[in-house]
Amino acid sequence: MPSYEDDLEDFEGLNTQVLGISVDSVPSHEAWQKSLGEISYPLLSDFHPQGAVTDAYGVRHEKGMSERALFIIDKEGIIRFIDVHPIDKLPENEEILTELAKLENR
Repeated sequence: MPSYEDDLEDFEGLNTQVLGISVDSVPSHEAWQKSLGEISYPLLSDFHPQGAVTDAYGVRHEKGMSERALFIIDKEGIIRFIDVHPIDKLPENEEILTELAKLENR
């Protein structure tokens, strides 16, 4: 999540809104955000009913949490890119930025 903050200008330059979402509660998000030194983009809680969004997108991990999943959703609400990584692996922003640039050039 901090890497998105680091590259936020690049994302915004591609007409993008970065969002984070997990099945954690709002207080948990707030504490985590503060421990990182603040995140300026929205963090959403899929806490109640727990995992409804996670389940709708099909990315619930067998242990009950959401997978580390990236979705690019266009302005019409169509999912244009999905990438699910193991929870211990960090995706490269460059790949996401490349996919976003493809959408801008449509």
